[in-house]
Amino acid sequence: MEFEGKSAFITGASSGIGRTVAIELAKRGASVFIADINEKGGRETVAMIKENGGESQFQRTDITNEQDVIESVSLCNQMYNKIDFAINNAGIIIGAMLADLSEEDWDKVINVNLKGTWLCMKHEIQLMKKQQFGSIVNTSSIAGKIGLKHHAAYVPSKHGIIGLTKTAALEYGKYGIRVNAVCPGTVHTSWVHRVTKKLSNLHPLGRIAETDEIAEAIIWLSSEKSSYVTGHSLVIDGGRTAGEQ
Repeated sequence: MEFEGKSAFITGASSGIGRTVAIELAKRGASVFIADINEKGGRETVAMIKENGGESQFQRTDITNEQDVIESVSLCNQMYNKIDFAINNAGIIIGAMLADLSEEDWDKVINVNLKGTWLCMKHEIQLMKKQQFGSIVNTSSIAGKIGLKHHAAYVPSKHGIIGLTKTAALEYGKYGIRVNAVCPGTVHTSWVHRVTKKLSNLHPLGRIAETDEIAEAIIWLSSEKSSYVTGHSLVIDGGRTAGEQ
């Protein structure tokens, strides 16, 4: 299998894109360590992987808490002796216009999306420097490329992830570490079901993405098939950001 003997550390795999990535990597032979604050969903993902004969472990992790991150990265390394792939996918969205956004909601979005991604990268990179290899893929968004109304905290958090990605790629390429990001448009997850038709009309392809379409891009960026790609932010949005329709 393609990833036999490889190990992956994934945040935000209790549902959606992260779950799909975890399941697909395991199908292709990788051992998958899931770090998520959602214990029920995380353990469900592990069960799905094991039902298909894959190897996976779960650790409840609050990515805004550095000690949680340290413990999870360390445990993954102890279990699998390395981390080949790190996929920092955990994130939240709270919609509000700039002048209506509460300080509490601003802090929550920035802490999870931006600080949490930074903390994970910090400790993944420390390990990967010792290994002298590794691939990191961060989940940004088209909101990391353009502005979106009613998302005054989410947009800067996702722009910041692209900044972290580019900076880390420059700093750690000499250690054999590649760092990239994906920037999905709207994806078919549970929270968008009620507005799917309206969102589909924003995309030139006339539909929103399925989780497996984003997962395949993440897997490609993780793999040796993209061995000369680093510091890149891959937009996967059905043409939504190409221009006016």
